[in-house]
Amino acid sequence: MSYADAAAKGPKQDPEDARAPYVGGVYKDESESTASLIDVDSPHVQTVESDFLEQDVQTTTQAERLEREAAEAEQRRVREAAEKKAKARKGKSSGLGPNSDNPVYITNAVIGTLVGAGLGFGAYRKHVEGKLSWELVGLVSGAVGAFGVVDYFVSKWFLQNKYPAK
Repeated sequence: MSYADAAAKGPKQDPEDARAPYVGGVYKDESESTASLIDVDSPHVQTVESDFLEQDVQTTTQAERLEREAAEAEQRRVREAAEKKAKARKGKSSGLGPNSDNPVYITNAVIGTLVGAGLGFGAYRKHVEGKLSWELVGLVSGAVGAFGVVDYFVSKWFLQNKYPAK
């Protein structure tokens, strides 16, 4: 139903209400003067020469700006040099960190890989047999969580007592 149909079903509007209200005349206020406006054709408006940027420093504001730009350029140069050094240092490391020869880290990596591969293969086999259910997934997830907690504390004990971090 359109708005026009809905309005047609309602009570009729008085002809007096249907007219727009009287706005009155155009309001003119001559009290404000336009004398304060700038006349752009007058000679007191100054322009900047086209070679302004090539001119020598003539004001303190320009000198301060140049000093600020020079300081920012120096900071940028120092920051880029530090980033290059950090990248060079990072590129030299093997990516495994200083404890890459620690047997606890290596054992945890091997265990994580084997457990992940075994769980993936087991889940695939159960899926093919049609025996994969949410109950089985929940039980295995709980077992993996419990194994993770035990592995964390055992690894922590080994790292603190037998193979301390470098």
